[in-house]
Amino acid sequence: MKKILTFILALTLILSVAACSNTKATSSNVTIDSLTLGKDYTDLAASIKVLTSKTDFTDTVMTDYVKEFQKEYPNIEITYEAITNYSQTITTRLTTPDWGDICMIPGDVDKPAFSTYFISLGDLTKLSEKYIFLNDKSFDGQVYGIPSKNNVQGIVYNKAVFTAAGITTMPKTPAEFIADLQMIKDNTTAIPLYTNFAAGWTMGAWDAYVGGTSDGDAKYMNQILPHASNPFADRGDGTGPYAVYSVLYDAVKNKLIEQDPTTTDWEGCRAMINGGQIGTMVLGSWAVSQMQQAGPNPNDIGYMPFPISVNGKQYASAGSDYCYGINVNSSKDNQIASMLYVKWLTEVSNFAYDQGGIPEVKDAALPPILETFKGIEFVANDPALPGEETLLGDINTESEVAINNNNDRVASIVSEAFKGGKTLTQITDGWNAKWTAAQESLGVTINK
Repeated sequence: MKKILTFILALTLILSVAACSNTKATSSNVTIDSLTLGKDYTDLAASIKVLTSKTDFTDTVMTDYVKEFQKEYPNIEITYEAITNYSQTITTRLTTPDWGDICMIPGDVDKPAFSTYFISLGDLTKLSEKYIFLNDKSFDGQVYGIPSKNNVQGIVYNKAVFTAAGITTMPKTPAEFIADLQMIKDNTTAIPLYTNFAAGWTMGAWDAYVGGTSDGDAKYMNQILPHASNPFADRGDGTGPYAVYSVLYDAVKNKLIEQDPTTTDWEGCRAMINGGQIGTMVLGSWAVSQMQQAGPNPNDIGYMPFPISVNGKQYASAGSDYCYGINVNSSKDNQIASMLYVKWLTEVSNFAYDQGGIPEVKDAALPPILETFKGIEFVANDPALPGEETLLGDINTESEVAINNNNDRVASIVSEAFKGGKTLTQITDGWNAKWTAAQESLGVTINK
């Protein structure tokens, strides 16, 4: 009798767990890797809201994705809210608990604060077996954001303009690139380098080339830079942060940009480069599909490595775009519904590939636009050393240099070069002084 009772209890437990896994979400230990799409929670009923920066996709691409997802999860309703000034608006929205269920995690949320706003999607080591580039939105061994796609840092260019200018090989150094821009100016009517200065946020995009692209070292950003002595100084060999910013400074100084940077038009520039009115724009690979779709000449849009070589070899920084985060204050049903949708977007939708990015799933095929990167080594930033997880952010804040978080600092390069003011060395000397003062204030060991 005792054996029969034990068997009945065990069977009851198994059946209840099975039922729970396919109906109402009650477990607080569900992780994104524990879910099987099309099998788990297929009759879960939930209504979730997604906040996104993709203002041009919500009524087209995303609507189609929702319809496809609902073929397997018909009772999960999904609404999108597109936010124009996303990076400025979302940080304020996060201060209220009912902002929605899924958002693209803003860059100014410090790592220790991830758990305040977002649920853990799983263990970093475990999820890294399947996904790439998880470090940026992970803390203390937990993953709080899954990349929507992953970008390679290079330069968008118009192939027809390059051909008309007489450019036959891709530049590999800052000097070669400036020479090519001069050829575009001399031999075509196109703007050699369009800065997109007036948009503001596009200036901060230049910081993304510091690290992997400029040094070829995955340890540079999070382990070397915080301890570096005068990291923005000219090394004299065309590498490092100074070399990145020299491309922008020299292009402006030599009048290889638009006539008046204050009048640039982000919305209009996409059609302009598609139509051959612009030669190059320094933006991540996420921008390629937008330029291709902006006019009748998608095949004229190409993507090239940033022109820096380290000991004769080129590298390309690569890493996550906006990452999906799930509201820690959402109901358990909504959290699991959100995890299912994020997993579907990541593994099934083909969004990353279609947008010219590196898919999040390991060993997935690269999009055709990255064919020019054959032989170029992709470099993803290594995480900070143990105990220094917030060090780079602390120095960034204390110094107000705020690399990867400050559009005005890079914009000052354009302003000074355009008016013939400070030299680039004078500008970077100021950054170095602030960086050093912050290191000393925080008691950071400076490696000479």
